[in-house]
Amino acid sequence: MDRDALTFLNDWKVRKNRKPLIIRGARQVGKTWLVERFASGFENFIKINFEENPEYKDFFKTNDVETIIKNIGFEFGKKIIPEETLLFLDEIQACPEAIPVLRYFYEKIPKLYVISAGSLLDHVLNDMKYSMPVGRIEFLYLYPLSFNEFLIAAGENMLLEYISSFKPGSDFSNVIHQKLLKLVRNYFFVGGMPEAVKNYFETDDLFEVERVHQSILTSLELDFTKYTKNNQAEYLRQVFKFIPRGIGNKVKYVNINPLTKSIYLKEAFIKLELSRIIHRIMATSTIQVPLYSGAKDSVYKPLFFDTGLVSHMLKVRLTDIENIMLINEGAMMEQFIGQQLLNRKPYFIDHQLFYWVREKRDANAEIDYLMEFGNKVIPVEVKAGKTGTLKSLHVFMAEKKKNIAVRFNTDMPSLTNVNTSVKMANSIVPVEFQLLSLPVYMINFLDDILSKLDIEV
Repeated sequence: MDRDALTFLNDWKVRKNRKPLIIRGARQVGKTWLVERFASGFENFIKINFEENPEYKDFFKTNDVETIIKNIGFEFGKKIIPEETLLFLDEIQACPEAIPVLRYFYEKIPKLYVISAGSLLDHVLNDMKYSMPVGRIEFLYLYPLSFNEFLIAAGENMLLEYISSFKPGSDFSNVIHQKLLKLVRNYFFVGGMPEAVKNYFETDDLFEVERVHQSILTSLELDFTKYTKNNQAEYLRQVFKFIPRGIGNKVKYVNINPLTKSIYLKEAFIKLELSRIIHRIMATSTIQVPLYSGAKDSVYKPLFFDTGLVSHMLKVRLTDIENIMLINEGAMMEQFIGQQLLNRKPYFIDHQLFYWVREKRDANAEIDYLMEFGNKVIPVEVKAGKTGTLKSLHVFMAEKKKNIAVRFNTDMPSLTNVNTSVKMANSIVPVEFQLLSLPVYMINFLDDILSKLDIEV
């Protein structure tokens, strides 16, 4: 397997103004593997895992980084040399006192390569008892494998090259289109968790993929006790089990458990979000950058962090991937697109997802995603099949006067001029815009495709 984030790390390595790096991501998305793979390009590599070796916390009882690296060097029998050594502080959430020390690595030994990571790190950062080294560190956000990375793991690099050469309005092979749709279907059920992907392509055993999925889900639930108190773990389980069947719909706490107070469930959502297990797709009323300025904190839709785990939690048996049809295929398509949008470059940005909703008696409407592209906002609709009504999109385009919209479905790519009208209030409003319709497997190339359009976005 290969990860796009390795390019990020290689750029970080040669950058003169680099800072100590913190990798943030959910459990088992490949943070440790990524750093160990990256470490092959170093003369010296020292890894400290604070969960496996809690005694190493003693190194960080001081802010004197010269003393710290001297003691670590004695412990590991290696001389730590700036410009040659990569120091990796793994599971740093188990040693929160090490986080503020990163500042002094940057200020005192800037040429030393320092990377830290942690699965539950966001909980520590959200409740820091120590001074946060603001401006002295940088971040890398890591997610499960994107669909493009899945294709690389499948050995389908030539398919990626073919997609990357696509320009709106040009022809696209139907044979390749059908092959890519099958691979998307595989990704729906295998997902992007590195261990599941590795096992799938090494063994071609779907039962083994299910075993991996169950192991990951069990580990996630066992973690609940690490960041909850008293009976909060039960509320986390309620929300955790609800998410797969709630994808695509606005969260109503009564639908999770009518007997549990909404405040407890809301807190559970926040904790699971800090664990980067779920993501909230926030409703927003604005179409200006930044979208967060118009977000409604209490109105959101849920998204899980991996589509393969969603399929497993919905008890979809992986016996015949190519022919299986899902009752909730529309929700799975929204999960897929949302998961890829979170995984957009640049990786130093913690991407937030948004959607637009209009609740009026004369014209209710909802757009699945709003995407920031430069200083513009583009509506993104998601359809499970080749066709589907675009009534909500027409309402949005009529009201917001946008020039272009994007639709993802399973049809061939196309760029068309839309000329229609919608009824709003007591009048008929004309709508005219360009619709960029793309097959779902092109989601990771969306930014590149938009940049090739010869129109005002």
